[in-house]
Amino acid sequence: MQRILDIACDKAASTALIIGVFVFWELFCLAANISDILLPRPTQIIGALVKFWPAIWPHTYQTLYTTLVGFGFGVAIGVAIGVLIGSSRLAYETAYPLLVGFSSIPKVAVVPIFVLWYGAGTVPAILTAMIICIFPVVVNVATGIATVEPELEDVMKTLKASKLDILWNVSLPRAMPYFFASLKVAIALAFVGSVVAETVASNRGIGNMMMIASSSFNVPLVFAGLFVLAGLGVSLYAIFSLIEYRITGWAHRKTDLAAS
Repeated sequence: MQRILDIACDKAASTALIIGVFVFWELFCLAANISDILLPRPTQIIGALVKFWPAIWPHTYQTLYTTLVGFGFGVAIGVAIGVLIGSSRLAYETAYPLLVGFSSIPKVAVVPIFVLWYGAGTVPAILTAMIICIFPVVVNVATGIATVEPELEDVMKTLKASKLDILWNVSLPRAMPYFFASLKVAIALAFVGSVVAETVASNRGIGNMMMIASSSFNVPLVFAGLFVLAGLGVSLYAIFSLIEYRITGWAHRKTDLAAS
């Protein structure tokens, strides 16, 4: 019972702190008489969300679609490469430097290449979201597989298990906490990739809407787009956190006991 009360108090305190940030933002803008062209107040941003929501919704759907599709492809490719790198020393020494080098390239620099190949529109946004979230998935999955205790592998080998059996029954379950940690990072990066591509080479999406709004000095609408992106990111992060807790509850057991 005491633990439940402590959790409720922590949630209430964090919620109050978040609300306090927006209240301070509102009061600061009013006290300093800051123009909405420089920094709109939260109430003005909410007003823009309500006023322009019929126009914002199609852009929101487009961004969410491109982000989730690119994220799905990126996770699938990242898991495949991560399993390969984590299971093979040769693959690690060959592919890992290439991945590090490719991930170091600013993704905005590859958008024009995608536009040259596929034209402006949805495909460059999907591809940008995909490539930007591959690297964290690869690193975490490979780390989870490579850090499996040798004792577990030895036990499986004494039971005449094949390498595939060891991978499926030991390595992949052991890598699940790492995998879900990478998902929570990758989904945020996928939104970044989609919006970057939309600002450069698309006529739809939140990124494109923000560019049009900024060109007409409608700064509250620009911030409204930022609020929508933040809301989508937090929502998907929470969904993956819930799935992570359901699937890898065994990995959080010690934390729960320590808190009780």
